[in-house]
Amino acid sequence: MNIKKIQQKRQRRAIRVRAKLVSKSLKPRVSVFRSLNHIYAQIIDDSKQQTLVSSSSVVLKLDKNEKIDKKAIAKAVGIDLAKKAINANIHDVCFDRGSYLYHGRVLSLAQGLREGGLKL
Repeated sequence: MNIKKIQQKRQRRAIRVRAKLVSKSLKPRVSVFRSLNHIYAQIIDDSKQQTLVSSSSVVLKLDKNEKIDKKAIAKAVGIDLAKKAINANIHDVCFDRGSYLYHGRVLSLAQGLREGGLKL
């Protein structure tokens, strides 16, 4: 398949998911970006178009010598983001998975957010 077609499908899927979230909710949304080695998450207020809180696997101080699986790292990012959000007085968010399936690292991130005390 052509690379441009794959990118277009991914963009359409992300727009479709995001449109359903924004139209239903006025809560801040958790946006997820997943690269090959890292995972990034941020809480965005769409009314002000401003990032309120963010966290990533790059920012976390994890032991470089230990082999930790990517799901555990994603869960740690979720817990860290939830702690930062609660300190910023954010308790209720909606989860924007973007163009990614709700499974694997994205699912682990959401579980970490719930464990950290956020309501999705």
